[in-house]
Amino acid sequence: MSPFTSSAPRTPEWRHLRLAIDDGVATVTLARPAKLNALTFGAYADLRDLLAELSRERTVRALILAGEGRGFCSGGDVDDIIGATLAMDTAQLLDFNRMTGQVVRALREAPFPVIAAVHGVAAGAGAVLALAADFRVADPSARFAFLFTKVGLSGGDMGAAYLLPRVVGLGHATRLLMLGEPVRAPEAERIGLISELTEEGRAGERAAALARRLADGPALAYAQTKALLTAELDMPLAAAVELDAATQALLMNGEDYAEFHAAFTEKRPPKWQGR
Repeated sequence: MSPFTSSAPRTPEWRHLRLAIDDGVATVTLARPAKLNALTFGAYADLRDLLAELSRERTVRALILAGEGRGFCSGGDVDDIIGATLAMDTAQLLDFNRMTGQVVRALREAPFPVIAAVHGVAAGAGAVLALAADFRVADPSARFAFLFTKVGLSGGDMGAAYLLPRVVGLGHATRLLMLGEPVRAPEAERIGLISELTEEGRAGERAAALARRLADGPALAYAQTKALLTAELDMPLAAAVELDAATQALLMNGEDYAEFHAAFTEKRPPKWQGR
């Protein structure tokens, strides 16, 4: 994501989600608790545009994605989205589906780690948003359900058929995307869908602690690691090794690498600058 901005000003207010930034940690909260944070057209668009703005500004070093109330996100709003899409033509439907995919790409391509703090339901598009995060920290109450076939659509929505096999393996991904059955937290942890299973009610707290750790660390090293993890998913080994070599050469010429050596020599913690 290029840091160079156009004439458009920063968005002063987001109508379809809540944003808080504290010392390099952004918390984005889906805030429709009465509807289990079901996504609307506006919520998708806000997520797409917010992630683009934060990626350009380079002031955020970690991001938490959370849901208010009883669950993380129940997916697309049945009335506001499914009902509306029945009246759309093919061009409009393509625009909508491309927009949802742009949100997932923005999560994967953001130059900072993204942590999904999951409690209660993460269903449909909500499950894919969590899947697209770099870390999924979840309460025991969490349950994931990729419900797309349940409404007569392909299970490969929003990049799910690309991402899920790479997280849990083809066999588990086939079962989850084909059948759309919920996976509760203990099984989700067993198959690798959850990064950390917390005590009940502590997903937000643990996600915040992880975000703080990441934000206080070598931000450029984290950003490049994330970029390589995404870029190398489809690369042959020779290309991946060459990309690793080029990346390390760049980072070895950076301030953080020199700072580590100075800190090690002086027997003190490094003061990471993200450069």
